Amino acid sequence: MNPGYKKGTPMSDTEKCPDCGRISEVLTRVGDRWSVLVIISLAQYGTLRFNALKRNLGISQRMLSLTLKKLERDGLVDRTYHPTIPPKVEYSLTPMGESFREPVNALGMWALNNLSEIDKARADYDKAHGKAA
Repeated sequence: MNPGYKKGTPMSDTEKCPDCGRISEVLTRVGDRWSVLVIISLAQYGTLRFNALKRNLGISQRMLSLTLKKLERDGLVDRTYHPTIPPKVEYSLTPMGESFREPVNALGMWALNNLSEIDKARADYDKAHGKAA
């Protein structure tokens, strides 16, 4: 079922938007928790090494590695390998990753600005539904 679809109405015409079905694929990648945090860190600090990102985010090595590979595959992050001893690998935003900074920053600011309201809504919900906080 497509977003905005209501029973009894015709579904959106794929000729009008042939790639609309792929939007969820992109949003899944760029909207996941770790991808957003990696983008924010690289936007804030510029080029970072793997362990610096890991420390900044408090993320497991495996999850960071998977996230970086997916972001690199999608063209948002650039990986630069320096053949030194020990090897040095750095990550930075690509031009497309840079263009994603503004929407990610807006999302991050929205979250920061609404934390107290979200906490209150959660507490109210938990109280109303008999759940422990």
